[in-house]
Amino acid sequence: MLLGLLLAVVALPVSSKTEKKSSQGILKDSSLDSYETGDTTDKSELEKKLESLLSNVEGVGRVQVILMTGPEKDAQGFANSGGQKITGVLIAAEGADNSVTVQNIQQAVMALFQVEAHKIKVMKMK
Repeated sequence: MLLGLLLAVVALPVSSKTEKKSSQGILKDSSLDSYETGDTTDKSELEKKLESLLSNVEGVGRVQVILMTGPEKDAQGFANSGGQKITGVLIAAEGADNSVTVQNIQQAVMALFQVEAHKIKVMKMK
């Protein structure tokens, strides 16, 4: 199931580094030395920081993080020029078999990125 999810993420369109506007894709920010097109081994700085933080929390264990972004929208639902917003978070964690740990992870991500709970998925790492 995780392999299928990773293949789906890889298939998503990713803009070039110089392009700040993108419809939806893996976190892109020219100041973060983030993903290269088609190369999912490079992690953005935010993903690295979140992985480091979560792996140091009691009960979480090893983690892997993927952040998804889309254009920021104004009050009328139109895309703002150049703005990117985190639209989803996928986390695989060793400690995700504990519901309290999963809730703590979700609350941390919600606080850091202002992402709604239904846009955060925490899965048990094998």
